[in-house]
Amino acid sequence: MNKYKTALLSGTFLSVAILAACDSDIDVDELDEDDLNVGDTDAGNDDGDDAASSGDGTQLQIGTGSTGGTYYALGQEMANVISDNADGVTVNAVSTGASNENIARVHNGDLDLGMTVHIPALDALEGAGDFEGQGEFDQFGYMGYIYPETNQIAVRADSGIESIEDLEGMRVNLGPPNSASQSASLMILEAYGLTEDDIEVYEEGFGDGAGMLQDGNIDATFGLLGLPADNITELDSQIDIELLSIDEEALDTIEANSMYERIVIPADTYEFLEEDVNAIAAYAVLIGSNETIDEDLGYEITKALYENAGSITHNQGEHMEDTDNLLLGNEGLPMHPGAERYFEEAGLLN
Repeated sequence: MNKYKTALLSGTFLSVAILAACDSDIDVDELDEDDLNVGDTDAGNDDGDDAASSGDGTQLQIGTGSTGGTYYALGQEMANVISDNADGVTVNAVSTGASNENIARVHNGDLDLGMTVHIPALDALEGAGDFEGQGEFDQFGYMGYIYPETNQIAVRADSGIESIEDLEGMRVNLGPPNSASQSASLMILEAYGLTEDDIEVYEEGFGDGAGMLQDGNIDATFGLLGLPADNITELDSQIDIELLSIDEEALDTIEANSMYERIVIPADTYEFLEEDVNAIAAYAVLIGSNETIDEDLGYEITKALYENAGSITHNQGEHMEDTDNLLLGNEGLPMHPGAERYFEEAGLLN
């Protein structure tokens, strides 16, 4: 799973400014502390200081995702692990619009750490994809691998929807605005010749989307999730569901024109599956601000997280325990100096 292609599906991604929260009319350069809607912080101030410090030590914020999603639940545990094991450091998890928002805010110093799919991080460096026309976002560094993200498309088992083509004219949740999840959803639809105009679009996190599917308010919900995903298991405990499979032709198109890769969801992943499901996958990675996190602090954060990942109870935390995985998704991304120092010390970098 280490292919990196430069071509992107034209017309797939949203032509909007990369932004905070869900307001596509806000330019990245105009974001300020009030947009975070969390407690007071000095991160992202204009004086170039490192992470905010107080009598209680260094206060940091990690951008996660929507509540009810994998990023938010796992990010809270990651924040706790770092706080418990990095001397004088307290990390607070912040609910955000996920990858793209996290990249933009970490770049600006509004957030210190962020969880993101590796593909939009690469796009941000090149001003491509969702970041096209917004300039380069490069004031961040790779700090380590988190887990593999797999696009999963849930429908009610009694809906009569048997393929992605059947979603035409349906009510479909694509994921939060300007998120990697939504970009992947649109890319899959485009591989079938469908656009936003062919469906009734909803833009919610997977947790909210699952609730809407359960209540009969939508017909399908997309999400970039861990595998297996607790959200899927929980939804299946409430209603009978199925996962839609991507056909071979569409997978060929996606792989030829993006950095996503095909993956098979084995039938034994979930109790309700009767056969394997074809999907696409990428890497979730941790990035850190080059503005608010210096080398020493970055080293302490990386060391604290990866040497104590075994205390994370979320089922995706196990991926951070395997030292063979810790550099997945780094190809093409700048390494944060602190993380680089740690990985060299751990013998993972030459």
